[in-house]
Amino acid sequence: MRHYLDHAATTPLRPEARDAWLAAAQVIGNASSTHGAGQDARRLLEESRERAAAALGCEPIEVVFTSGGTESINLALQGLWASRAAGSRAIVLPDAEHHATMDTVGALVAAGAELRPVRVTAEARVPVDGFAAALDGAALATALVANNEVGTINDASGLAAAVAAAGVPLHLDAVAALGHVPVSFSLLRGDAAPGTGLVALSAAGHKIGAPVGVGVLVTARSARISALLHGGAQQRGLRAGTQDVAGAAAFAVAVELAVAEREVEAARLSALRDRLVDGIRSRVPAAVLLGDPVDRLPGNAHLLFPGAVGESLLFLLDMAGVAVSTGSACQAGVAEPSHVVMATGRSESEARSVLRFSLGHTTTDADVDAVLVAIGDAYARASASTQR
Repeated sequence: MRHYLDHAATTPLRPEARDAWLAAAQVIGNASSTHGAGQDARRLLEESRERAAAALGCEPIEVVFTSGGTESINLALQGLWASRAAGSRAIVLPDAEHHATMDTVGALVAAGAELRPVRVTAEARVPVDGFAAALDGAALATALVANNEVGTINDASGLAAAVAAAGVPLHLDAVAALGHVPVSFSLLRGDAAPGTGLVALSAAGHKIGAPVGVGVLVTARSARISALLHGGAQQRGLRAGTQDVAGAAAFAVAVELAVAEREVEAARLSALRDRLVDGIRSRVPAAVLLGDPVDRLPGNAHLLFPGAVGESLLFLLDMAGVAVSTGSACQAGVAEPSHVVMATGRSESEARSVLRFSLGHTTTDADVDAVLVAIGDAYARASASTQR
């Protein structure tokens, strides 16, 4: 039996989202067609947009359906950069962002942007004061709502207020946070002046139980964002192409469920996570919990195992039927230390000795028990192989 503790990479498809996808896939017609069949598809699409908007705290017109978090992040950052005010070249980027953000900003820097990095704390939190200090005259800023690796929750409201005061547009990456902490676009945006403050927020369906291949970018009505894809006027002209009605329907169901059950599920996962961490520490006293010990995602347990290579631990746990991760799934198969861990001040060696256990809506006590049965022997074997 496999015990899956890698929900931060992708969480199992919710049966309700699967059923919504299958039902919507039977609807014949292109949502942009004017005949009856097309309008049936359009009606389902817009109903799904309205449901998603209600869960995300925004207006339906502000919801742009995409293929996932990476596309949403690219559309936000590249689109904001292309529409920036004349003379603005700086992009404010904290050091511990997801690679989808870091690599997109890297491409913009290669094209002439100026990078303004922001150091994170030892818990990988983006400090509001440090973030604010980097904003003067910037073209745009970006930050995570919650760190996808170590699980630390940022002060998203404080970051949004800082950019609003500075008159800078902000993108927030809510991919890891949605369904686990409160995420409301309208509340985070507040009364920022048009085109400034929080103008874009990204999310991915497969992190909340929707199918892989659907996500959203919430964009304020006043946002100046240039499209990446051209060829049609769909979705306010921000994303051309035939719209994925079935994906939208599945996302709407998944995000409604994730938001509705958030408080109860957060309490359940926090209790499981704490039992997991305490159990690991009792079996491996050297293990160190990284990230904020309190203000962290409820299902995240990111630990440093001194003297053992994380990839070795991952392999040994996998052989025992336990699926975990060494970090972001987007870097899977790439033998490099975690940039997030190094950004917190840890060494390269330490950054290679970490594991991320992430719990989700299907996690049970049996999954935690499986880790606790296997972790002591796995650590002993991984440590022994490192010392040879």
